[in-house]
Amino acid sequence: MRKILVIGSGKSSSYLIKYFLDKSSSEDLQLTVGDINTESAKKLIGDHPKGRAIELDVFNQESRQNAVKEADIVVSMLPARFHIEVAKDCISFGKNLVTASYVSQEMQDLDKDVKNKGLIFMNEIGVDPGIDHMSAMQVIDRIRDNGGEILLFESFTGGLVAPESDTNLWNYKFTWNPRNVVVAGQGGAAKFIQEGTYKYIPYHRLFRRTEFLDIDNFGRFEAYANRDSLKYQSVYGLDNVKTLYRGTMRRVGFSRAWNVFVQLGMTEDSYTIDDSENMSYRDFVNSFLPYSPTDSVELKFRHQLKIDQDDIVWDKFLELDIFNPKKRVELKKATPAQILQKILTDSWTLDPEDKDMIVMYHKFGYKLNGESHQIDATMVTVGEDQTYTAMAKTVGLPVAIATLGILNGKIKTPGVQIPISKEVYEPILEELKSLKIEFQEKEVPYFGYNPLNL
Repeated sequence: MRKILVIGSGKSSSYLIKYFLDKSSSEDLQLTVGDINTESAKKLIGDHPKGRAIELDVFNQESRQNAVKEADIVVSMLPARFHIEVAKDCISFGKNLVTASYVSQEMQDLDKDVKNKGLIFMNEIGVDPGIDHMSAMQVIDRIRDNGGEILLFESFTGGLVAPESDTNLWNYKFTWNPRNVVVAGQGGAAKFIQEGTYKYIPYHRLFRRTEFLDIDNFGRFEAYANRDSLKYQSVYGLDNVKTLYRGTMRRVGFSRAWNVFVQLGMTEDSYTIDDSENMSYRDFVNSFLPYSPTDSVELKFRHQLKIDQDDIVWDKFLELDIFNPKKRVELKKATPAQILQKILTDSWTLDPEDKDMIVMYHKFGYKLNGESHQIDATMVTVGEDQTYTAMAKTVGLPVAIATLGILNGKIKTPGVQIPISKEVYEPILEELKSLKIEFQEKEVPYFGYNPLNL
């Protein structure tokens, strides 16, 4: 019996746990799911004989180490900042580790010890990061293996609401962490390369510099730049690429409306609002507007942001009910971003019957035999319900497949790593196809790089 320990049973773990339980007989697996609160784990495991839930507090050294010691491989589905103690235990007890999170500097610093022990610490093996790495490297390697030279690489991902559940004017609902949506793009200018020139978009301009993307059967989307598109330039072997750009996808019109919040300062998270617990939503909006003895909050809002009364953007803000004097903030010493998150949660929380959707879009421009070419690759996955979401599917399944690949000796290279080698991505992408996570590729005319009208 081979023992798998999964630490954390949050929203992304449903497909992960189901995969291991479905494979438990054929792969001789015993699954243990540890969480400080075992209710969600018990619900996902049900009465399956090969699964059990245990109480595990990651901050309790004895509890954590006892669980790690008993396992053959460990999967950490904890928030990224909590992986490091689990990782150190895995080194101490000689256990392989899999996470869906970005490789932190602390994790990277363990690389030498991990290699010395002959262990595999696989990270960034969810959806973004994860499926984006694997699907991109598969095409990039194929082009290079055929003698081509990569000229352009663009990559976009969005966690959105499925078309059948798209019921508001923003064409958006929270399908993952609301806080990440509210503070997206902050902390410095977005940077990328366009035709060999470094380009920067400061935060206050980010949501007005968008690119349109069309996906067959799903319509048109827009994308705004991620903060650092250059992070994976060397990792992907694209040191000489002329254009490198990564972005986040939304439905068309979202970014223009969101920019209003940015311009007013409502996404700020660097200071707190005095007496915020006694504010109404209307008070909160008014706190960012000039004083007027005669004009209403609505009139000042429209005037300040130059929004016409018949503009669809105005209807979007009315839909959020942000001018309601009766709705209360009820958050003490809250930042503007925290208050905005609470307001948006009122309107953008998924209903029980709603489904989410993951969309991904890659563009590859390359030169082969003196001619320029472009491949566009798209992937769309729609969730089943509020437990088996598209987000949980695209995060959990790659994690699960990688875990079994390591356990079965198909993934062998030791060290702290991400899934960019053929040894890792080829079998995982092949199995994901059978699970209906698959990219559609098409050749399109190559016109060079011209997003954002820069």
